[in-house]
Amino acid sequence: MERDRGVRGVTQYDGLANCPGSTVRAEGDGVRDQGRQDPRPRRRGQGELEAQVLGALWEAPGPVAAVWVQERLGGDLAYTTVMTILSRLHVKKAVTRERVGRSFLWQAASDEAGMAASRMHRVLDGQNDREAVLASFFTTLTPEDERLVRDLLGDAKADPKD
Repeated sequence: MERDRGVRGVTQYDGLANCPGSTVRAEGDGVRDQGRQDPRPRRRGQGELEAQVLGALWEAPGPVAAVWVQERLGGDLAYTTVMTILSRLHVKKAVTRERVGRSFLWQAASDEAGMAASRMHRVLDGQNDREAVLASFFTTLTPEDERLVRDLLGDAKADPKD
């Protein structure tokens, strides 16, 4: 570990990983190689918590409080974290809320299939050439999915909505 005396005699180290007492580890320091567990929790992927919260809401018996969602997710998340995620989902119109007293009851705005369809619409709406995107999409369908689409389109023609 390299160090030198800096301004006013304060010891300076060549990186945070080499400071005594630091939990930051330099690459290749052997911590994982020696079989010790990395003390840092796994970082969740982008949108992972939102997906977990939506999953809990889809399983809910109806509108539920944030504490119900927190408990459903195992209770390891702080209540404020759950509230932040619910609020962000509300801004995205993925959940609805109803004020009851001083708190809210939360509910998914649509089921899982409806949410997937909304995402597909957003992607399609963001493209300049819708026909090319749809053509590319349909040419990659499996025979089973193609048959399903044809059946759904046939049902839609047989029962037109006014």
